[in-house]
Parts: sequence; structure tokens; C-alpha cells
Amino acid sequence: MTISVPATSANLGPGFDTLGLAVDLRNRVEFHPSKFFSVSIKGEGENNPRLKGNNLFISIFNEHYSRLTKNKQNFKFTFYNQIPMSRGLGSSSAVIVSAIASAHEAAGIRVSKRRILNHALVYESHPDNITPAVMGGFNAATIEKNKVFSQKKHLPDYLKAVVVIPNKQMNTSKSRTVLPKSYSKENAVYNLSHTALTVAAFFNEDWEMLKLAAQDRFHQKARMKTLPELFSVQKVAYESGALMSTLSGSGSTFFSLVYDDDSAMIANRMKQKFPDFGVKVLDFDNDGLIIER
Repeated sequence: MTISVPATSANLGPGFDTLGLAVDLRNRVEFHPSKFFSVSIKGEGENNPRLKGNNLFISIFNEHYSRLTKNKQNFKFTFYNQIPMSRGLGSSSAVIVSAIASAHEAAGIRVSKRRILNHALVYESHPDNITPAVMGGFNAATIEKNKVFSQKKHLPDYLKAVVVIPNKQMNTSKSRTVLPKSYSKENAVYNLSHTALTVAAFFNEDWEMLKLAAQDRFHQKARMKTLPELFSVQKVAYESGALMSTLSGSGSTFFSLVYDDDSAMIANRMKQKFPDFGVKVLDFDNDGLIIER
């Protein structure tokens, strides 16, 4: 069987640990019972031998499969990875979600997406990436009593994502160390109001509001200072007509939401201005986790 999970862009400016959306860049895993355990990786991470011996997917899969079945069974896994690692596009969330879903499928147990999402919360303590990874689309999410509560908005085809992917990784845990230890009441209210406005703009499809709504005082500037070129990326995106342009997760990728008609022009300008960075035009993904039996 095959399990696939999309890349995600989280925070979206002011929605720290709360907002996220899915883009059509997928990690896929194929697996079946086998006499011998084996792992094959194609695409992102294929040249990293440590991933075969210290694989987060395998660890989570085995934990859930043994809990569900009380049995030991070898599987052959083949991973087809498209999501860049440690670039702020939800690669770890994709691994977590796909491992949990795969273990349940291998055990012959059908569970809802909501159940998988809540299982994922054990390994990812904030819901901004795991929610769109499971559900697809744009999501606002919160945690209450160890469960994720969220609302999803389907994203229309006339919008595209332009992602600029620097050649430098950013570790989420390390990037959190550069953030302030506390925030003023003024900045907290600023981010609350802008987060609320961002959610309203998405659900009302008022895309022109997003440039104002997506401003942030919690995390972006502190993280962007570790790779100052990102300030120029954002400036060029807005000058070229991006509807919103925000740090993707903790970085280093920068995400811009654009009209389809402008996507090629904006991407080409990014390629000209930042020749050392990768640039992709992506559709939005409204499906999230897909299980093909």
C-alpha cells in the first residue's frame, strides 16, 4: 500500500504555532510485508546513510504497529521524498503523520484523520504543521485536553504558492532559542489581532487583505536575522505582487501566496534575484493525508 503526505507552511506570519496550509509537494512511502526488514530512500535524503539506521518513521511505525497487533512483522519500505529536510516545509510532520497512518493500515485498522492527527500530537507538540499535513488546505488549530481542534478552508485553484528555498537548513528547536523569552502586552495584542484578521481573510477569500494581516511581531524578524537575505526575499516578493509573503515555519524557506496569473513572473524574478536559492511554483493541496490501498 502507499501513504502520501503533503508539505506544509506554518505560522503564516502572526499565527505562531497556530496557522498552517498544505502545498502539493509530497512524501510517499510504499510498503509491504517481507521476510526481511529493508529501507530504501529515493529523493530527499537518499544520500544520507544515517536515515536508514536512525529513521524517525521506522521508530514511530514500530511503536504503533507493535501496540496495535502485539506481533512482530518485517516490512519492506520504499520512501519517495520530495519535501526538503529542515527547510520549514513540514518534513518532520510528514514523517510523523505517514508513520502513524502506515502502522494502522499495516495492522488492518481503519482510523479517522482526526484520530491520526491526535496521535501525531504526541510527537509534535504544536498543531500548525501536523494539521494541514493530515487535513490539507488552510487550517487554524488549537490544542485542548491533548486534542487538536481545527477549522479548514479549501484553497482555490487560482492561487499558487511560490516558495524560495535557501541552501541553508534551519533547525526548529535551535531557531526557537533566538526568540524572546517574553512579549509585551502591546505585541501580544498586535499578533492576536493580525492572526484573527488573517483567518478571516482566508475564510472570506479577501486575498488583498493578507499583506496587512500577515504582519508579525513574535518570531519572523528574529529568525530571519540568522539568514539576512530573507528580508530581501520578502521585499522582492511584495514588490512583485505577492498577496502575502512569510517565513515558512521556522525557515529557511520563504512562502508567498500569489495569483496564478502572477506566479511565473514572480518565480522568475526570484530566480534572477536569488540564483543560489531554489524556487518552486506549487499548487495548494486540499487533500492532506492520502491512503492508497
